[in-house]
Amino acid sequence: MHAQEDEQPKVGLVLSGGGAKGFAHIGALKVIDSLGIKIDYISGTSMGAIIGSLYATGYSGKQLENLFNTIDFDELINDKFPRASKPFYERDNSEKYAVSLPFDRFNISLPSALSRGQSVYNLLYQMMLPVNNVRDFENLPIPFFCIATNIETGESIIMDKGNLAEAVTASGALPSLFQPVIIDDKILIDGGVTNNFPVEELRAKGMDIIIGVDVQDALKDRKSLKSAPEILLQINNFRTINAMKKKASLTDIYIKPDIAEFSVVSFSEGEDIIANGEAAARANIAELLKVKKQQSTYSEKSKLQLLDSIKINSINFTGNERYTRAYLLGKLKFKDNEKISYNDFKEGVNNLIATNNFNTLRYYLEPSSNNKGYNLMGEIRESEVSTFLRLGVHYDGLYKSAALANITKKRLLFNNDIASLDIILGDNSRYNFDYFIDKGFYISIGVKSRYNSFNKNINPLLALEEDSPLLTGLNKIDVELTDFTNQIYLQTIFRKDFALRAGAEYKRLKITSETIIDNNQEDEFTFENTDYFSVYGNLIFDDYDNFNFPKSGFYFNGDFHLYLNASDFNTDFQQFSIAKANIGYAFSFTDQLALKTETSGGFKIGDNSTTTLGFGLGGYGKNFINNFQSFYGYDYLALSGDSFVKATFTLDYEIFKKHHILLAANYANIEDGIFETGEWITAPDYSGYALGYSLETFLGPLEGKYTYSPETGDGYWFFNLGFWF
Repeated sequence: MHAQEDEQPKVGLVLSGGGAKGFAHIGALKVIDSLGIKIDYISGTSMGAIIGSLYATGYSGKQLENLFNTIDFDELINDKFPRASKPFYERDNSEKYAVSLPFDRFNISLPSALSRGQSVYNLLYQMMLPVNNVRDFENLPIPFFCIATNIETGESIIMDKGNLAEAVTASGALPSLFQPVIIDDKILIDGGVTNNFPVEELRAKGMDIIIGVDVQDALKDRKSLKSAPEILLQINNFRTINAMKKKASLTDIYIKPDIAEFSVVSFSEGEDIIANGEAAARANIAELLKVKKQQSTYSEKSKLQLLDSIKINSINFTGNERYTRAYLLGKLKFKDNEKISYNDFKEGVNNLIATNNFNTLRYYLEPSSNNKGYNLMGEIRESEVSTFLRLGVHYDGLYKSAALANITKKRLLFNNDIASLDIILGDNSRYNFDYFIDKGFYISIGVKSRYNSFNKNINPLLALEEDSPLLTGLNKIDVELTDFTNQIYLQTIFRKDFALRAGAEYKRLKITSETIIDNNQEDEFTFENTDYFSVYGNLIFDDYDNFNFPKSGFYFNGDFHLYLNASDFNTDFQQFSIAKANIGYAFSFTDQLALKTETSGGFKIGDNSTTTLGFGLGGYGKNFINNFQSFYGYDYLALSGDSFVKATFTLDYEIFKKHHILLAANYANIEDGIFETGEWITAPDYSGYALGYSLETFLGPLEGKYTYSPETGDGYWFFNLGFWF
């Protein structure tokens, strides 16, 4: 029998690159499996390397089809880490700025690629865990190699040893889409740049019969060349298509799926591409059957299972020069000698990369000597970029139009700090400054400074005491409000998404109006011009999957301020406290339909003479200052009191991707002392309803909402463009 095996022809399989068109390889593999053809060696480039390496690991064509149908390729390719993976300040960044560019020595540069490729590596490593210990690809269940390109020399590199997931990630590092991969001090990119169909190299491995699957693009005509990426791809295809004329003849069975209608990024059409690959392979069924007849041995692939949990016995990092081990562990959110789910393991890796302090984390799970768990060996590549220019635009009904320019500097004074300055120019100019020394699970230190101003008709009770004679005949007053707030605080993070802060605050609050004329004041009436000093505590929990359109998750933000002193303008000041909390919960009925429920409340304890820090409801917004909150059906700050309760229900139907129809209802009680009178548990005094449309754009949400209140019979339109800031 052994002699007969030696007489069998060696069958090689070569798979070309082609982006999403490479799904056709899976269809061809399904046919090869169905015929029971034994593959002795596999070579591939780019997507061909990814599919080929997984087949070499032991997955069948059908398994690969099932696995790839569960992957969100948009998130995978763009390194869209789950929101929960990001530190709180990085969540704020992703939900505030439309554009973020590296900025060094007053020069703006572009990133080396759109994606780091970390998510691709994470997925491949998990799928390749069954061959985790194989360092020579000749020893895989099916011997394998792939092609990468040395970007410095233009040399085509055969990748046949080392970390399989890393080698394949390098082979698929399409320029401008994925950043280059550094292996053995070589800077590697997509192998398709130099050799997109490594058939000669495969023949050199002693193959007698070679089956080739080619999913490369054909040259396009002028009607199809409408964008810069299409033109660049066409230029690259001049060489690869000419090279294929010779390479195709070197195969014994040449399979060319009909996938001209698809592009290299048609990942959403994977099922159709797989079907076309299957059809192309079946068109060569006679030749494939001849190969099968020459083979006498074949064993069906056993089904591989993805690991669902993992025990980490020790964690070892190299390459971290600026960031301490404690900082890294604080971001991973798991520790030595701990058993966790594999999803939690990947989430920990994402937590680290989502700080944007690191280009990559290449890790290896080394089996422990007692075969009980793994030692995590990680190689960190720290980002050299430390300064960013970030931009945004916004329009809403309160602050009107605004343009945002931000400078963010990491490692300003310490390795693990971040400083950020927002300058907001428009109808109401503002600024925000944040400085944060991030120590992860340990005590972190932060400083915040903010200047805010707007002009609006508001409820006069927000500025005047209830017994003031100036209230006579006034329903609304036009005020100019300016707020200058500075905080210093300590923060600690525990249990993943909890952040606990405690600090001190200085606030300068000024409210003036030209509506009321006072004989003692020539131009305007001043309601408030006071310095307030307070201490505060803040507890935040946030695991919403999306801040603006959550489909799952829970949110809690509780705040307590004790106001200790005030300047002389507030002559009757006595100490008082304000406590408030916002709670939200989102869940989905279907992939398209979600419900977000929110409840909030607050109250004042102690002296009631200071009304300007009371609660105000009305309008629509996401980043109100002080104790102001949204409320559909009423204009901005139309309702006021020293205590309130509110509930909001929002039904979100995503009719098309990123297109949302929103239906909302909110109810509230707000006045002085509702928790003493029991008014907070009675039927709501105020209600409002909203119907709106929202579109997710790169600038942020584009929203229009019509709101109505049955109590007043009034309706208001609220419009918003861009991320809130």
